[in-house]
Amino acid sequence: MNTIESPAAAPREAMVELRLLRDEVAALRDQVVKEAELRLAAWGLPSSSEGARNLACYLSLRSRDLNALQLELSAYGLSSLGRSEADVLTALDALLASLRLLCGEAAHYPPHESHRAGESALRRACKAVFGDGAEGRTRIMATMPSEAADNPDLVLALVDAGMDCARINCAHDDAQAWTRMVENVRSAAKRLGRPCRVLIDIAGPKLRLASVRAPDKHRLRPGDRLRIVSDLARGKGVAATLNFPEVISQVQTGAEISFDDGKAVGRVVSSDDHGFEVEITAARAKGLRFKADKGVNLPSVPLDLPPLTEKDLADLDAIVPLADLIGFSFVQRVEDVVLLDEALRRRGARGARPGIVLKIETPLAIKNLPALIVSAAARRLTAVMIARGDLAVEVGFARLSEMQEEILWLGQAAHVPVVWATQVLDQLIHEGVSTRPETTDAAMGQRADCVMLNKGPYLLEGVRFLNEVLGRMQRHHSKKFPRLAQLRAWSRF
Repeated sequence: MNTIESPAAAPREAMVELRLLRDEVAALRDQVVKEAELRLAAWGLPSSSEGARNLACYLSLRSRDLNALQLELSAYGLSSLGRSEADVLTALDALLASLRLLCGEAAHYPPHESHRAGESALRRACKAVFGDGAEGRTRIMATMPSEAADNPDLVLALVDAGMDCARINCAHDDAQAWTRMVENVRSAAKRLGRPCRVLIDIAGPKLRLASVRAPDKHRLRPGDRLRIVSDLARGKGVAATLNFPEVISQVQTGAEISFDDGKAVGRVVSSDDHGFEVEITAARAKGLRFKADKGVNLPSVPLDLPPLTEKDLADLDAIVPLADLIGFSFVQRVEDVVLLDEALRRRGARGARPGIVLKIETPLAIKNLPALIVSAAARRLTAVMIARGDLAVEVGFARLSEMQEEILWLGQAAHVPVVWATQVLDQLIHEGVSTRPETTDAAMGQRADCVMLNKGPYLLEGVRFLNEVLGRMQRHHSKKFPRLAQLRAWSRF
């Protein structure tokens, strides 16, 4: 602790307010510590990691409205705690020291190194999860297309362009193809002398259209009706079955439904033991092609589905020896994390690897996110993915930006890397030309620890472009911290 003797006290007219602020911040710190201990006990972590302890402190701090306090602090040129995520108690202690000095008292500042302890812990976690990279640089994750199994030159070009992590999706291809993809990634990383981790996503209980009965190339448009049924042989007209038929009994009249990440939405207008009828209320201008394998979301229905399907368990047999990281799709409860960890251990995966990437895709996962993080991090290397496709549909597009911010803050507080995912530079990757909004979206991803790109014919161009955008943004931002780098466009008078 650095002790500083008090300078001349503040003017008398400000002293009363400063003393009130000092007492308020001191009381706030005491409350944060007490409430954090209760949270740790509730998580079953009385003796916990610094990341879990700081997360508990951050949640306690943010459980109250601090707007008025922030404005009063900023009026005196003091920290408003707006960048306290990684080191909550250190930020509070430094603020208290400044207030005490202004009140004419001696003060003890935290050691300088403690102000960066949380950020250092997060950098170490990023290095453990994603490998060595340029200091502070946001990593790039790219989804492997099927041709990556038989085109090592493509994989080499992706790694050379800046790919730090290759993502393989178990919803596509097969174990033999995944193995060849991983071999190509390992070979490219070795040849170029730079690390490239492998993340393999298990599909999880993703609800999809299993089979469809409709005219050829049928498109869903507002006003259309269709039935979701247990058996296509029942009834007439446009209909479909689900890959989890048990869901039908869980859906009631009035429920919301979405197809293909919100490209068409509707509501359930009637239901019975054999299925339910949907009226489409909104769809994109050209309609949505109605065909098998399209994703389905029922955001208002708390679905009761197994966190690990039979396919997931079979896929784990193949991917545990291959993966550095396992993407856990549709994880929602601490029990799900325990289940996956036990499944990995039964397959010989002991210790920290492979790590777990918690894919946050539902309101229940958001609600349980702090407990999910500390449970996973106590067992394995852990990261969090903001899976914006399903998440947007589940929580509503209006809430998505808010949820992105909050998940980023929680990850930083827990000293756990966060991946910004889904539809980043989507048009560039699929059509070869970027849009202005998606370029801004990619730049905003710099506040995450890794940005994920989906596959497409222009994936290589997408990696190159994203690498340049992130490199430029690194000069100006570190998480929420604005770096006052020289503004080159106007630096010459």
